[in-house]
Amino acid sequence: MTETTLKRTPLFDQYKAYGGKTIDFGGWELPVQFSSIKAEHEAVRTKAGLFDVSHMGEVFVSGEGALSFLQSLCTNDVSKLKDGQAQYTVMCYENGGTVDDLLIYKRQDNDYLLVVNASNIDKDVAWMKEHAASDVHIDDRSSEYGLLALQGPKSQEILQKLTTEPLDEIKFFRFKEHVNVAGHDVLISRTGYTGEDGFELYASPDAIVALWPAILEAGKEEGIVPAGLGARDTLRFEAGLPLYGQELSKDISPLEANLGFVVKLGKDADFIGKEVLSAQKSNGITRKLVGLEMIDKGIPRTGYKVYIEDEEVGEVTTGTQSPTLQKNIGFALLASEHAEVGTVVEVEVRNRRLKATVIATPFYKR
Repeated sequence: MTETTLKRTPLFDQYKAYGGKTIDFGGWELPVQFSSIKAEHEAVRTKAGLFDVSHMGEVFVSGEGALSFLQSLCTNDVSKLKDGQAQYTVMCYENGGTVDDLLIYKRQDNDYLLVVNASNIDKDVAWMKEHAASDVHIDDRSSEYGLLALQGPKSQEILQKLTTEPLDEIKFFRFKEHVNVAGHDVLISRTGYTGEDGFELYASPDAIVALWPAILEAGKEEGIVPAGLGARDTLRFEAGLPLYGQELSKDISPLEANLGFVVKLGKDADFIGKEVLSAQKSNGITRKLVGLEMIDKGIPRTGYKVYIEDEEVGEVTTGTQSPTLQKNIGFALLASEHAEVGTVVEVEVRNRRLKATVIATPFYKR
């Protein structure tokens, strides 16, 4: 048996000092937790948490044809972006399935930064290169960047101690480059994956190694904690944010995943998958992502089948006991005719059928 080598972020050597327990996450050795998932989750909802998300991919797209290329590649309307703005979008295959969900940062005309999911970097870059014209330059610079996510209601207060940049001027889904944070050159973006206010900080690997302890030190008084993938997952799930490989995949379209708000069928540009997505929109989708709340005692886990009487009507994509709501909840991809809020279904948990009800999402809004 060959031993596979897991990739590591620049912060790997610091995890142990903070009590980090690592797992294999899509080929990366990353911390699932430092103290406990519940404590880290709670800290982000009420104070602040700091996540190492340096495994994410940074791909620069530039050149004369950059805008028209991104318009043909992505479902959202990239032409609406102004300099210093970010946009959430999806890349689709011809069949409407999802290549990846990503963020696009517009630096200036025909100069964009795309932030993609770690497990999809190689696939995404190959997909972009396959569809790019000669006047588009695609530069995967993932190895040149580390990324920290400072999330929670105290984020601005903490980060402001380390920079003279007026952070309240960086509004939601806006960003600023070349900000001096504790003596380091940082791109600060007011974005995140937790449902809370917060910032994402892109910088060189060396800068990230220095910023991790500096931010934790600066936020001591406010109760900041280092946070791992476990809390990142429960936080994003409560906030109704999809995870690629679960709520989105090559077989799940953004419309099925409730991401219609990033699918701009009316934009002038044709984009890959538009035809199928237009048909889904006009004919109605046959399945839909919904929220479930357990009535019977049990936790709906990824992959569990969902039934109405003896008919299988879908399956759970993510499920857990919600730390904030103290309820057992899940996302499930269900046949559309059973997706109405209030519908009672049964989730098969360890060979037992347990009752659940379809509820509105997101489960949590700040």
